[in-house]
Amino acid sequence: MFKFLLFIGFITTVYYVFFAKKKSITSSKNNDSMEEAMIPCAMCGTYVQAKEAIISNGKYYCSSECLKKKEG
Repeated sequence: MFKFLLFIGFITTVYYVFFAKKKSITSSKNNDSMEEAMIPCAMCGTYVQAKEAIISNGKYYCSSECLKKKEG
């Protein structure tokens, strides 16, 4: 009986080690690709990551210099 329970525990451990982690890795890859969306600057056209862009009046700018050029 003990050998049977030990065998079931081993099978369960192997399942979680090789199959359960793959699901969490693929979901994190999808989130990374969504965060790395590249958007062109409204002033110079340089592509910049959406999370690093400066937003003003609904337009994306690559730097504060391009934002100042638009205003000036």
